[in-house]
Amino acid sequence: MSVHLYRAEQRVKAPLPEVFDFFSRAANLERITPPWLSFSILGTHPEQVVPGTVIPYRLRLHGIPLIWVSQIEQFEPNRMFEDRQLVGPYKRWDHRHEFEGDGEHTIIRDAVSYELPLGPLGDAINQLFVRRDIERIFEHRRQTIERLLQSQLRAVD
Repeated sequence: MSVHLYRAEQRVKAPLPEVFDFFSRAANLERITPPWLSFSILGTHPEQVVPGTVIPYRLRLHGIPLIWVSQIEQFEPNRMFEDRQLVGPYKRWDHRHEFEGDGEHTIIRDAVSYELPLGPLGDAINQLFVRRDIERIFEHRRQTIERLLQSQLRAVD
């Protein structure tokens, strides 16, 4: 069984506090998740995440309905937060979100460490489907984040 790592980095023209605030609001997770995942948070969700926040949600992956529950493990305002899958399709899923101010811009970094069930078969499934799915999801997020944060800035101006 292998632990897989996915990393992504994006630079947006928006101030660090605004970007961090956007990401620390659970409702925005629905906004940046691709529509083909049919993602929705279950029940009421906290306005802003803090350490210990648990977020249950429902999604469809390749047509298969799934329940996924994440918990915020670490949270440092305007710097980072990390969520861990408590219930879901992965044997392990840890997602670290990091933010760095760079003048009028913010650099967003994602690092996902994940492990699939089923041992060597899970590793093969990662190569065939999972890695490509993760790349598609993060590409959608990148485009959506760019569009949403730019529209927020225009609304403020």
